[in-house]
Amino acid sequence: MVIAVASGKGGTGKTTMAVALAQAVGGRLLDADVETPNAHLFLNPVLSYEEKILRMIPVVEEECCSFCGRCKEICRFKAITVLPGAVLTFPEMCHACYGCLEVCPEGCIREGHALVGWLYAGEGRGVELAYGALKIGEPMASPLIKALKKKFLSQEKPNIIDCPPGTGCPMLTAVRGADFCLLVAEPTPFGLHDLRQALAAVRALGVPTGVILNRAGRDYPELLNFIKNEGVPLLFQIPEDKKIAQACAQGRGLLDVYPDFKSPLKALYHKLAGAQ
Repeated sequence: MVIAVASGKGGTGKTTMAVALAQAVGGRLLDADVETPNAHLFLNPVLSYEEKILRMIPVVEEECCSFCGRCKEICRFKAITVLPGAVLTFPEMCHACYGCLEVCPEGCIREGHALVGWLYAGEGRGVELAYGALKIGEPMASPLIKALKKKFLSQEKPNIIDCPPGTGCPMLTAVRGADFCLLVAEPTPFGLHDLRQALAAVRALGVPTGVILNRAGRDYPELLNFIKNEGVPLLFQIPEDKKIAQACAQGRGLLDVYPDFKSPLKALYHKLAGAQ
């Protein structure tokens, strides 16, 4: 089973929950928050795998180009433009759709490659961890997330995906294809706003969804009312406890503070798996 752990904003406790769930079920954790991966800080894995990930970018051989402009016409992302006697490409805007290669009548556009980032994998604290690290300055996170999922989603073990925050392409790429999505929210006005956005995004993908409430105990009934009115199950609550924040700052996880949470988190996984 594949469970995505997501949130509408950063800092809600998404990684805290993902690491704890992976430890509870002895599963494989994929840290798809490739711009700022930090699950490895809690698991301290011994790395056994490293790979560079490249993405396609167009390279134009102008000596055989007729400057017809068909490549420019097909590119909806404006990554290639044609001027009189010259073709300009903008690799940072290219989505690697291969359209320009397909429509070029002279075949003068060939496939080049640009470094997206790296994949790493290892094991620590009973968890198999795989994560991506986006190259600094690289604007396209989705190709790296796709490569991470393609390479490391397990057919034998529970899969937990720690998704990028927000509701943009990286988050949607990480959640797409999951069996269930846990949305981590906090009882604040910002938490409610971003939960509303994240819930709409996940529903658009058709992925079943439930809520994890972090910093539970704060008096903000508006969030609970929203969850109830939307018919979304509230599946687990993490208390607001200074000891949790202190543990995270020291590189320790939720189960180090609340070891009794292991059984209910394991039961939660089996409940979700039984519903599929």
